[in-house]
Amino acid sequence: MNKGFHTLKRLSHANIYRYIFGFLDLYSPVLNLPIITFLFCDKGLIFMKKLIILLIVIAVAVYAGSPYYSAYQLKNAYDAKDGATIAAAIDYEQVRPSIQNQLTSQFTATMSNYPLVAELGGEALTQAANSFITQAVDGAITPQNIEKVINTQGQANTATKELAAAWAIASNQVDLKNLIQNLIIQRGDVDAVVKSQMQQIMEKQAAELEQQVAQGSDSDKPKLSYCGINCFTISGQVKGYPLTIEMQRNGLIDWKIVDIVLPQ
Repeated sequence: MNKGFHTLKRLSHANIYRYIFGFLDLYSPVLNLPIITFLFCDKGLIFMKKLIILLIVIAVAVYAGSPYYSAYQLKNAYDAKDGATIAAAIDYEQVRPSIQNQLTSQFTATMSNYPLVAELGGEALTQAANSFITQAVDGAITPQNIEKVINTQGQANTATKELAAAWAIASNQVDLKNLIQNLIIQRGDVDAVVKSQMQQIMEKQAAELEQQVAQGSDSDKPKLSYCGINCFTISGQVKGYPLTIEMQRNGLIDWKIVDIVLPQ
């Protein structure tokens, strides 16, 4: 018994498997075990190692290449005016607050450059502007509106006009001279002043949007890059406007748009 044990101990793993499955192959023909026997012979083990390595390489390639394929799908959907596909790829719970924060922070920075406006009604003006920004973002960043915008290739509607106006306000494109005069004339009635400015800016932005849709170009080859193992960015121009889209891994190979960085 001891002699047999020591003999078995000296055998290689491959030989042990060969003896085991050779025995099973002889006494269990119903199980059709020659295939299993092959897998554990020397050639079979080499084949299995190569197969495992190949599967690992394929898995890594699919995992690493998945955001590029997602970007390719988004580009094709945009070119085909397939708004539903792009709308479904957006995580609205992350995109909306991000855009709101971008615009409100930008407006705060703009206001800090104009102490006279701040003195005449800066706090109330900031509150009114932030309220308008929130309303504009909530109205524009919806599945229905995104689908409509892509399907029409950026043609302005009420929601996009309001978002464009919010971006213009935050980006220091307000007529400050007119704003100060209105604040004085309206004796600090910020709501009336803001409504007047909003209307002027929306009309101006609507005209600019129409011009950009007609003349603005899209990037043929947007810049694609990882920003982390689960983070990927697409940078380029959409109708002449520079945009950066950030995607986040959703599962192993799926990706969702979680941020859209607006032009400054």
